[in-house]
Amino acid sequence: MLADVDRVLGPAATPVGLILAVGVTVHVLLHKREVAAATAWIGFAFIAPVWGALFYFMFGINRVVRRAQKARTARAPRRPPADQHPVHELPDPFAALERAVRRITNRKAERRNAVAVFHDGDACYPAMLDAIAGARSSIALSSYIMRDDGIGDRFARALLDAQNRGVAVRVLVDGIGSGYFSPIKRRLDRMGVPAAQFMHSVLPWRMPFLNLRSHKKLLVVDGTVGFTGGMNISDQNLVAQRPKHPVADTHFRFEGPVVTQLLDVFAHDWHFATDEDIEGERWFPDPDETEAGEILARVITSGPDQDLEKIRSVLMEACACAQHSVKVMTPYFLPGAETVSALTLAALRGVRVDIIVPQRSDHRFIDLAMRAHIAPLIEAGVRFWLGPAPFNHSKLMVVDKQWSLVGSSNWDMRSLRLNFEMNVEIYDEALALELDGFMTAHQKTKLKHRDLSARSLPVKLRDAALRLLLPYI
Repeated sequence: MLADVDRVLGPAATPVGLILAVGVTVHVLLHKREVAAATAWIGFAFIAPVWGALFYFMFGINRVVRRAQKARTARAPRRPPADQHPVHELPDPFAALERAVRRITNRKAERRNAVAVFHDGDACYPAMLDAIAGARSSIALSSYIMRDDGIGDRFARALLDAQNRGVAVRVLVDGIGSGYFSPIKRRLDRMGVPAAQFMHSVLPWRMPFLNLRSHKKLLVVDGTVGFTGGMNISDQNLVAQRPKHPVADTHFRFEGPVVTQLLDVFAHDWHFATDEDIEGERWFPDPDETEAGEILARVITSGPDQDLEKIRSVLMEACACAQHSVKVMTPYFLPGAETVSALTLAALRGVRVDIIVPQRSDHRFIDLAMRAHIAPLIEAGVRFWLGPAPFNHSKLMVVDKQWSLVGSSNWDMRSLRLNFEMNVEIYDEALALELDGFMTAHQKTKLKHRDLSARSLPVKLRDAALRLLLPYI
């Protein structure tokens, strides 16, 4: 039957086929920014109008923009727009970087913060659980992956205990990352702890949402203490306990006014997923009354809505401002052409650029695709390092040992374009030196151009073919 429909309606020469193809073309021309994607959709629509129109309706239309705009316009901002705040005094080139990021994000860089670094779940989970145990008014937890395993059980019980003490608790897990049927969400439901899945639907017209994930990892307690970084909630992150597939990672605790920005991100996502607003003093104490240190920091969000590619823009601006060094640690490295150009230009003007990736990640095909992607960078002088086992999932960037970027975003097109991500930029020399030293300790094996050239032709073809999937993997 489908074959008969395709035969009757398929050719663009038929009236119905022409209407479908033209309809897709008009929508593409009005809404698609990427030239290659726009050309591909239009070509598909004219070659096979029925299937082209169907696939475009299912996978090509970004309905997230409309939903996100509706969710965000329904909420008032927690802080005045960034242009209503004075510019912070910073040395060049960081004054220019701060000004650019302020305009990219429309968020104020907040002073009076303190930041602590935790490596692996063995160090971080106890601090997070202690914060939950000490909660007096509210807990907001968002995680891309939250397993229903040993550590997941400890978090679930701690959240239930807090709720039984009268603390307001909200938990948001990704609709794919935490499992399509999310055992941990079902457990929290049974416990009576308010929990939701982000972008989760079995409805056919919401199938595109399967490809759009909330990759954020965030815990905010009482609106005054926040944890974020690259770490999910899983027994795999308890590296000292020697799990079968250990995952090393880096997470951060923030105290001070920037926590309000962290919680505001959660509030937007929770409203987006549930239509419930979280409001009031129990969630949002006055940030101007909070002082924990002297560090300047700001939250940066990115996603396939009005925050499109903001983290990528910040990465590129940071590379452009670098004068001496750029150091990056990422589990996956498959950025787009613009980001590659930013790194290449930094290296060509004499900036020392180091990229640290795992010797072997948890996605082997990404490792292979990367090797077909990085030759121009190595030729320009960018140094690639393979970090030792266990697999390290940290997402870190340090520029000139003065400025740091930490959070959930990987250096790949999925994170920089498709996922909902959250990073924090930090202007603090002591923290930058600490992270720079941590990354330097992982620069074990240098990946050289001759290593790429030594691959056999079949291997090169395989890697290059995988690279074609770059926007999807």
